[in-house]
Amino acid sequence: MFNFFFKKEKKVEDLIYAYLRNFNLSCKTFENALFSCIHNPYCEEFNFLRKQTHKYESKADDLKNELNNLMYGKILIPDSREDIMRLILALDKIPSILDTVLSMIKYQQLVIPDEMLDDFQALTKASMKACRILTRQMNCLLKKEKGIRDLMSKVDEKESYCDHIERKLIKWVFNSDIEPFLKLQLRDLITKLGDISDQADRVSKRINILALKRQV
Repeated sequence: MFNFFFKKEKKVEDLIYAYLRNFNLSCKTFENALFSCIHNPYCEEFNFLRKQTHKYESKADDLKNELNNLMYGKILIPDSREDIMRLILALDKIPSILDTVLSMIKYQQLVIPDEMLDDFQALTKASMKACRILTRQMNCLLKKEKGIRDLMSKVDEKESYCDHIERKLIKWVFNSDIEPFLKLQLRDLITKLGDISDQADRVSKRINILALKRQV
């Protein structure tokens, strides 16, 4: 019986790490897709990377569901099943946001104005940096390593920077003389892109809380 539960615990751990690897791949293809579409959202490279990002988002759902089935199958794991599963569910909102951003660009046929390029790229890079720090923080939690609070502070810094860039971009959009409907489309795109770092910050704080609970 003990051997049975040990194998199941190992399966849970393997699934979590598989999810994190898939998460990182999703972020990488998303960033590459955004930079490939800066001047042409209809290019073959963008379409390929968008489909890859969607594939990773679908894979994330599969891993999440498999993990959920094991978690709630009364499998013994070191941490609270509910705490870990809620953390994965919160993290899983990010791949969905990535997929939505690329779909907005594709199906609304959005082209980023040249005047927005530098800040748009800065917002994208900072958002992806926050996600990479987040996965490092998650690994620290799983391996019971120190540094979780410091990583949380770094995610928070990126989130604050992203908020600043997001406000700057939206201000530029509504002060510009571009067509009114396009203004609304660009505002929605910028806001959705800003949701990435917002969600990363929420997950990061939740990780820190779980780490603190272990110390009680």
